[in-house]
Amino acid sequence: MDEQDRRAAVIAEARRWLGTPYHHAADVLGAGVDCGMLLVRVFVDTGLVPAFDPRPYAIDWHLHRDEERYLGFVFERTSEVAVPEPGDVVLFRHGRSFSHGGIVSHWGRDERRLIHASHPARRVIEETIDGSPFAHKEQRFFSFWGGKE
Repeated sequence: MDEQDRRAAVIAEARRWLGTPYHHAADVLGAGVDCGMLLVRVFVDTGLVPAFDPRPYAIDWHLHRDEERYLGFVFERTSEVAVPEPGDVVLFRHGRSFSHGGIVSHWGRDERRLIHASHPARRVIEETIDGSPFAHKEQRFFSFWGGKE
């Protein structure tokens, strides 16, 4: 598979999770998942990264610690990019650290969309970044393809 096929596979896999209820630290399709484990499942299940498990983590760790735990497991496997493409990861600063993430499903001039396990929506959804509760939070973008040789 070339890069565009892999990006399409990431988005297709993320969309399979749409409607899955939000559940802290879970990773069972149709039963429960949180934003971090959604990223893990999608990228592991599409074969982009070897299996790993960042758990356990407290539900409110981002409110009490400055440690960039989320960035740690993303940084180890990706490169930061200025402008994302579909299939890349977007992370948002929430609380004291970057602690919410999703998968970019579309990035255009008029519309930017992500797929994420939304705590406010209580399920995995696809929505515009500008329409999400995280729209005004600091954002960073990461790619399995960008910046790599």
